[in-house]
Amino acid sequence: MTKTLFITGASTGIGEATARVAAEAGWNVALVARSEDKLEKLAGEIGDAALAIPGDATDRDFIKTALDRTASKFGQLDAVFANAGMGVEKPGVENGDPQQWHDMIHLNILAVLYAAHEAIPHLKKTKGHFVVTGSKAGRDHMKGSIYSATKWFVHGFAGNLAEEMREWGGRCTVISPGMVDTAFFDEPKPTKIQPEDVANAVVFALDQPETASVREIHIMPND
Repeated sequence: MTKTLFITGASTGIGEATARVAAEAGWNVALVARSEDKLEKLAGEIGDAALAIPGDATDRDFIKTALDRTASKFGQLDAVFANAGMGVEKPGVENGDPQQWHDMIHLNILAVLYAAHEAIPHLKKTKGHFVVTGSKAGRDHMKGSIYSATKWFVHGFAGNLAEEMREWGGRCTVISPGMVDTAFFDEPKPTKIQPEDVANAVVFALDQPETASVREIHIMPND
């Protein structure tokens, strides 16, 4: 049976690129994001191997329903890529916006936890794989950065989850890129990491044999 990958933040950037690369590698892909138009367009371009499920990754009930729908549509769920995330306009603590922190923490942390919690019953059936987007910012201390702190959580959680999933043959990988040329930045970054570079890393981790678990892939721009 063709394997199935569930992706949050799938409408643009890393998520979109991963959907395309995974589909080209023979995976079914379930696409989750709030932008219905972009999701439907992407799903249409990929074809029958894609399922668009518009919605909010911070809504636990929605995520559960979306995962159940994915497993029902494709027969099983083999991997989840918790990729949705955001930054803030003012990175420091003193001058930061607590409401933006609230929104960012819900997306960068709670959405990851919800995806893992609701996906594990499905992934146990397939000895599946949970992948999450970390960051170089989750490996370095950055002056006053709440965003960096959320990614430190992601890195710590991914390692802990890997140990839990190992008990039943599952795997967890954190993908840790430096600067990626996405809409996260106001100006294009053509010499930095491309979304397809990260997508290739995701598919590489997913394609490892059962005897190997790639716990982290750290990618840095060559410029």
